[in-house]
Amino acid sequence: MTTAIDIGHVSAGVSAAPVLEISNLAVGYRGSDRFQRVVHEVSLRVQPGEVVALVGESGSGKTTTAQAVIGLLAENGRLEAGAVRLNGTDIAGWSQRQLDTIRGSKISLIPQDPTSSLNPVKTIGAQVAEVLEIHRQGNRAGIDARVIELLARVGLSQPELRARQYPHELSGGMRQRVLIAIAIALRPALIIADEPTSALDVTVQKRILDLIDELRREYGTAVLLVTHDLGVAADRANHIVVLKGGRIQEQGPTAEVLSSPRSEYTRKLLADAPSLGKARAAPRGTSLRTSGSDEVIAVENLVQDFPIGDRRESFRAVDGVSFTVQRGTTHAIVGESGSGKTTTARSIVGFQKPTSGRILVDGIDVTTLRGENLRRFRKTIQLVYQNPFASLDPRQTIFQIVEEPLLNFDPLSREDRATQVQSILDRVGLPQSVLARKPHALSGGQRQRVAIARALVLNPKMLVLDEAVSALDVTVQAQILALLDELQQALGLTYLFISHDLAVVRQISDTVSVLHNGRQVDSGPVEDVFLRPGSPYTRELISAIPGQGTTIQH
Repeated sequence: MTTAIDIGHVSAGVSAAPVLEISNLAVGYRGSDRFQRVVHEVSLRVQPGEVVALVGESGSGKTTTAQAVIGLLAENGRLEAGAVRLNGTDIAGWSQRQLDTIRGSKISLIPQDPTSSLNPVKTIGAQVAEVLEIHRQGNRAGIDARVIELLARVGLSQPELRARQYPHELSGGMRQRVLIAIAIALRPALIIADEPTSALDVTVQKRILDLIDELRREYGTAVLLVTHDLGVAADRANHIVVLKGGRIQEQGPTAEVLSSPRSEYTRKLLADAPSLGKARAAPRGTSLRTSGSDEVIAVENLVQDFPIGDRRESFRAVDGVSFTVQRGTTHAIVGESGSGKTTTARSIVGFQKPTSGRILVDGIDVTTLRGENLRRFRKTIQLVYQNPFASLDPRQTIFQIVEEPLLNFDPLSREDRATQVQSILDRVGLPQSVLARKPHALSGGQRQRVAIARALVLNPKMLVLDEAVSALDVTVQAQILALLDELQQALGLTYLFISHDLAVVRQISDTVSVLHNGRQVDSGPVEDVFLRPGSPYTRELISAIPGQGTTIQH
């Protein structure tokens, strides 16, 4: 058993030897009846100070590859073959005890979800201190001082206060900064960043990626960036490795892969990436479909307050928002978390009564509806939620899920309900064979099609899509957006599209409202707002879209 190790930190430019070299890596998982290989002969290198992006859809093997490098595979996972060399030393066969000696000090992980990656019952300071204590980096006073220094280094305001706080008291972006502070505490030679910004708003994402880039330049740290976002990879990586089904489709310098992709799969990924696609097709906003149409939604000076605790104080979530939506078009409401966009949507569908203002939907003032009238109104406007993994009842079959709205509204016979369910399933492109299955047996894209079918089975005039594609991989997202466009054309639907992703908004919307801290700071045809933003906040949002200016071959 190897115990004498030499995996020192390598600064940028000191040596041409790679910090990380993976050779013919194969990884498998043990199932109920057999062992299945999911990563096949993957080879790549990461040089000092370099960012290498592993890109691909869910199930492509990118996270498994990253977990194999740092020795954090699930219990049923096994590294079957290949070498993982960290500064020349093969660590592929190391025990967990051996790997513990280099985790944090020589190789660190920035995990995807800042909410689940921090201990909710330990303070931020205690969690940053832990990595220093494990590797015996000084006495108590020295560690405490280093914790404050690290929290300040990653851009957290009032680091002394943050050290005393618990994770739930910090925003998502602040929690991600804490994870970065932990990852850089011992200045490792290699950082694995596993989808480090996928749960964050676009402006927060840019700040986090800027921070990782700054630290990389300062320390000469190598970065293995795991991402499904081609725009992020285009902006941040020196080298791209494209995975599909656990196999490398192609790899090379970023500019080369993006400008002249060799594999059909890479070309498809590029075609489906919203942030890389806006220059390839005429924007919808330039030919706004308003001829002969009328206003189907009119929001007038909407105000929504929420009480704070037991006190008489209140928090204003929406402050004087006004906009109109033409029949058969798509109006987007965009903004970061906390901007008021979901609150606005919930008011429009009648889930909450506004503090003041008017909401007219097809001529009906929603704010005046009560009881049965409100219940019947909801048949005309349906909501599709963000997460298809959480919005479907896991105990019901797909037939029961899609049928349920019919049971709530229409006194139809069993045969008629079955006919309607089967018809709407055909409409959203799902085979009849899924009817007897439960949600866990479907992919994310199939589940979102079920959610759309459930919303459409009552023949509504309008759909409110609350971050309806943000939880999906880029290729699945493209398929769902194409489906929504097809349904809108065929059924004359009006969409209210809630999103923080401006690249998607530009691709599919006719008009847009930009919200910031509950106020509307920009509104109008989507191309007007993108080309001539009226507020500094909108300009900041647009400039934060990853992948802008990237030249690709198609």
